[in-house]
Amino acid sequence: MKLYSYFRSSASFRVRIALALKGLAYDYIPVHLLKGGGQQFAAEFRAMNPAALVPVLHDDDGKVLTQSLAIIEYLDETRPDPPLLPADPAGRARVRALALSIACEIHPLNNLRVLGYLTKTLGVTEDQKNAWYRHWVETGLETVEAMLAGDSRTGVFCHGDAPTLADVCLVPQIFNAQRFNCRLDHVPTVMRIHRQCLGLAAFASSVPTEQPDAE
Repeated sequence: MKLYSYFRSSASFRVRIALALKGLAYDYIPVHLLKGGGQQFAAEFRAMNPAALVPVLHDDDGKVLTQSLAIIEYLDETRPDPPLLPADPAGRARVRALALSIACEIHPLNNLRVLGYLTKTLGVTEDQKNAWYRHWVETGLETVEAMLAGDSRTGVFCHGDAPTLADVCLVPQIFNAQRFNCRLDHVPTVMRIHRQCLGLAAFASSVPTEQPDAE
């Protein structure tokens, strides 16, 4: 198995966590998103993923998979132990809702290509870019906090007492929030779960600073 990854990529971070939770070995193939104008734009990489985004996972049987949540659900279906989605339909819907609140509502507004467009094309200042980033992350996490704190199904982790897809999405978003000095004192449940996750080796070994291409 091969994972095309960038150490700071939230989406790659999610897949690294899922692979670690499931105890799956893989070769780490770094794709630097900034050097040389972005290695993700090379023809060889775009042949694998026309969107020019990481991660890309090559499974052992030659399948080429893209989009972090699709990759993680594929892994959950093909390597189901331990499961990252609950057994019951309502539980699965809740975990997916939490994951999508992060991966679809927060992350797209503050990823590298959006921030680059703000500064390089629209001409916003660095301070304005950072204000944009903090606004969407802080308000988005406030929504996630309400979803977690107001639901009895929240346990040690986002859903119950074992990590799920929701936790896999939560931790990378908090790392990014901390990197940009976002306010986090308004999301105590989110931060409690974040700390709990980092107590597990699968999460701790997947953080950006532990990757081969870390700078």
